[in-house]
Amino acid sequence: MNMQLIQTVAGLRDALAPVRRSGASVGLAPTMGALHAGHGRLIELARQETGCVVVSIFVNPIQFNQKDDYERYPRDLARDLEFCRARGVDVVFVPEISEMYPSPQRTFVEVERLTEHLCGRFRPGHFRGVATVVMKLLNIVQPDRAYFGEKDAQQLAVIRRMVRDLDVPVEIVPVATVREPDGLALSSRNQRLSAAERRVAPALYQVLQRAGERIAAGVTDVQAVKMEALAAIEGLPGLRVEYLEFVDPEDMQPVERIAGPVRVMAAVWVGATRLIDNVLCPLAAVTQVTEIA
Repeated sequence: MNMQLIQTVAGLRDALAPVRRSGASVGLAPTMGALHAGHGRLIELARQETGCVVVSIFVNPIQFNQKDDYERYPRDLARDLEFCRARGVDVVFVPEISEMYPSPQRTFVEVERLTEHLCGRFRPGHFRGVATVVMKLLNIVQPDRAYFGEKDAQQLAVIRRMVRDLDVPVEIVPVATVREPDGLALSSRNQRLSAAERRVAPALYQVLQRAGERIAAGVTDVQAVKMEALAAIEGLPGLRVEYLEFVDPEDMQPVERIAGPVRVMAAVWVGATRLIDNVLCPLAAVTQVTEIA
């Protein structure tokens, strides 16, 4: 089928009705546009695993806690549509705010505990907005599978918990972070970086990698590794740490000692741009080192 551009909920449901009657599965890649190769990986997997690929493009106002951040978020619909067309997307859903929120929103989705730390601490209301819009999109599209990047690991954990707790009949598919050759995680916000800021930005991933290597080598003292990582970042000009934490990958709670898999999570400011990244240190590495020790 030729790619369809749809702007209304009713129009999307009408377009998907014959797909469902045919028995084909539906894959959803929710995005806020400014598409890049990371989004492309979501689309590619959806294309491989489902019969109909839906990409939503919607800059969700209720997940921004700062108005200027929302207004500055990069938007280029013409480019995004060409990006989707080139990757064989079947349907692009581009609703207006008035379509997604036709009246003042009085109902929200709150996922407790998982949202208390990390980005939740510094962006009050962010995950309530994320969970609410994702739930709306899942209800609107009713996909068999929905694809989310691991770069936003806390968001992924929140969505997984929401789907499990509310018995939403969808498989949430995690997709590995896509990086530039120098390690910088792809993000729509990277467009805001100046040339000088772009040169220093990959240092975040390098520091997280080093912290993960220390843990994989058998270091169990979180505070020691954390202080080493913070010192490395703070020694770089132009970088300001918002948080750097070692957390349980499932519930996003900080850990004090390494006794299983952990995710090293960080948010930094590079000039006026906020970047997030994370590295998973799996249980296998920890277990192997413990046995040797």
